[in-house]
Amino acid sequence: MALGAGTRRTVACLLVGLGTLLIVAALLVPTYALGQLAKTPLDLEITTVADNAPNAPSEVIDAKSLTGNGPAKVESNVHLISQRYLTVEDPSDKNQMTIQAGQTLRNIDVQGDTGLLSATIDRVTIDRKSGMPIDDDPNGSIAVDTDSNGNSVADPVQHDGLQYRFPIPTKKQTYPYFDINVRKSSDMKFVEQTEINDLKVYHFQQTIPATDLSKIVSAVANQVTLPAAKWGVPGGQNSITMDRFYTNTRDVWVEPQTGTIIKGSEQIHMFYAQSADKPQVTALKTTLVFDDNTVNSQIAIAKQNMDKLSLYGRTIPLILGIVGVIALIVGLVMGLFGGNGNGAKPGRLVKPKRPKSQPDGPDADADFERTTQQFRARDF
Repeated sequence: MALGAGTRRTVACLLVGLGTLLIVAALLVPTYALGQLAKTPLDLEITTVADNAPNAPSEVIDAKSLTGNGPAKVESNVHLISQRYLTVEDPSDKNQMTIQAGQTLRNIDVQGDTGLLSATIDRVTIDRKSGMPIDDDPNGSIAVDTDSNGNSVADPVQHDGLQYRFPIPTKKQTYPYFDINVRKSSDMKFVEQTEINDLKVYHFQQTIPATDLSKIVSAVANQVTLPAAKWGVPGGQNSITMDRFYTNTRDVWVEPQTGTIIKGSEQIHMFYAQSADKPQVTALKTTLVFDDNTVNSQIAIAKQNMDKLSLYGRTIPLILGIVGVIALIVGLVMGLFGGNGNGAKPGRLVKPKRPKSQPDGPDADADFERTTQQFRARDF
């Protein structure tokens, strides 16, 4: 059924308006939606497991040997597992989030708690987009000790670099990266672009120089005084005080669209010495690398967030744009060339023809004239 002129003009205006609205939405959705989506999710609950790398040294000092007879003993080929459980805690909102990461390092060759080498609880409040700690002082804490009831004791610590997430998007540049052992940041340098399981990632590397941990945390294990014979150095029963030093080469592989750390590796060396440049007794030496399950889980998290960014950044705007252009074109065509609803060309008056069945004569001419006048009055 043909539409009347008024109805056609109304439909044309609606289509033009709808098309314009959809085109504007197609332009705005990527800007607004990505601004909201390009943030670290608040529902993070991630467990990562790192195993000591095969064919790499894995050595740990036997703590019992420090109090027993004979020199300190360093065990070799130890099977170490590092596990980290990460959650989001309060305060967290649309702009910032507080991350809590509990991390343990275990010698799984030893049964029970005696195999626990270290346990740390780290908290930091970060910007959800940049991944950097917020400006509050303090913006975090680190707990390595417990009280008499076994509860962790957290020390306020000002964090000043990335840790668990990279910026969205991640760029090929150097970033400050925070190390919880030395409690400060140093450069995490871009190395290369590569792939892990067909996923594009950026490889970064950080080198921590030998650092005296006794000057960072006043823990018993960070400064130890023993007879020289116990340390295995000349001096017999003369007491020698050694500090525990720490050095690390850390590698991370990051999915750049979401800032997700896909894989991590740490070459840790802790040793007792009287100076940083002369290691004397190994406390810990190992290379820890994310296991396959952790890598696959991190890839799944990254792809899930990449799909969200793609949906609102490309797919939805493309659909809105195409539908909007079609509606706009149809509306313009209908408005400009759709006619006036009675089959006549726009702007042209068509005089009705006298029906063939109508008889000739004065009465017929009068009827025809009245019909013509009614036609004109109706259109104008």
